[in-house]
Amino acid sequence: MNSPVKDKDFDLVSTLYHALQGAELSQQYSKDAESNGDQACQELFEDIANRYEDMANNAKSILKERL
Repeated sequence: MNSPVKDKDFDLVSTLYHALQGAELSQQYSKDAESNGDQACQELFEDIANRYEDMANNAKSILKERL
């Protein structure tokens, strides 16, 4: 998939945004699974949220170095 703008910094910001959005959604999915008593899905979504948060933190670190 091609970025709409050929700019590595834009790509970093976009990646950060989408990773944070993914983390937020995954946390909501985890809560939904918890309220339905589905521990396996709850744990899966928590793990996914944590991975998204790690990606977001990595993108933030790189952006801080460049700004």
